[in-house]
Amino acid sequence: MKQQIQLFFLIIILSFSIILISCSEENNKNEYLNFKTPGNYQAGGVQMITLKEGYKVWTKRFGNSPIKVLLLHGGPAFTHEYMECFESFFPKANIEFYEYDQLGSYYSDQPNNDSLWVLDRFVEEVEQVRKVLGLNKDNFFLLGNSWGGLLAMEYAIKYQENLKGLIISNMTSSFDKYVEYNNKLRNQLRPTLLDSLKNFENKKDFQNPIYLDLVFNEYYNQHILRMKYWPEPVLRSFKHANQYVYEFMQGPSEFVPGGNLKGWTITSRLKNIYIPTLSIGAKYDTMNPDDMKEISELVQNGKFLFCPNGSHLSMWDDQENYMSGVIKFIKDINKRN
Repeated sequence: MKQQIQLFFLIIILSFSIILISCSEENNKNEYLNFKTPGNYQAGGVQMITLKEGYKVWTKRFGNSPIKVLLLHGGPAFTHEYMECFESFFPKANIEFYEYDQLGSYYSDQPNNDSLWVLDRFVEEVEQVRKVLGLNKDNFFLLGNSWGGLLAMEYAIKYQENLKGLIISNMTSSFDKYVEYNNKLRNQLRPTLLDSLKNFENKKDFQNPIYLDLVFNEYYNQHILRMKYWPEPVLRSFKHANQYVYEFMQGPSEFVPGGNLKGWTITSRLKNIYIPTLSIGAKYDTMNPDDMKEISELVQNGKFLFCPNGSHLSMWDDQENYMSGVIKFIKDINKRN
């Protein structure tokens, strides 16, 4: 009888053990499925997405959360690298996000085809990326900086039904406003420097090392990024920029804008954006912070974030205000919904 009782309890223990092992295996499987990206193997969150044209673009996922943000870098044709600072903040705030190199940028395909470097095609590219990543109106925030902000606004005009929130970082609503304010800042430079810049520009010698050093030291350090030593991810992004695509769309220099984006404006169409929208401006930016504030007033449901210590890359030189404001906006919208 004693042996039968012992056998009974042994069977019970074994049964529970099997159940626990099964549950553990199921939980482990769920954890794997939660974090994996599509494909037969995992590559640290990296996923190459094939576009309808057959080219591939690079994306990388960080975190696992109901809140998801897709980052659009500037340029055109710079890289995600200067936006790597978000890696220090979004995961701790339980925000899942995706870095992404647009077509023509360093980590994605860089085809030799000028017909690709047009705004409408980039809008459709973002939509294709969104679908593959599984982003939708219940979880999807789009954050674009500079040219990425321009692209984000155009995307929202066409596809805002797929968005939960929009963040426009350091981008005005028209190319002419950008040119006007850029010229205003340039004219504040000392006359001898202006003469030197004009001398190179008149000869279209925009890649001359002396010209580049003057622009970097006298202008970029004041209005692009106000840090004595630029962070390595920013320098890496500048090093990897596709200069050809940049010039084709933006123009040969910060001071000589005039690619196929010349004349672009979205000001009169902003009233059609109804999703929650955050517009970010900075005191020392190459673009007028008042213009960024205007964006928040022209959309139907807008907020403005001002970075008093920041420049065009205020996610670096005014991180406290920038990151706190962006994370609060995202979490407020998510809580509200």
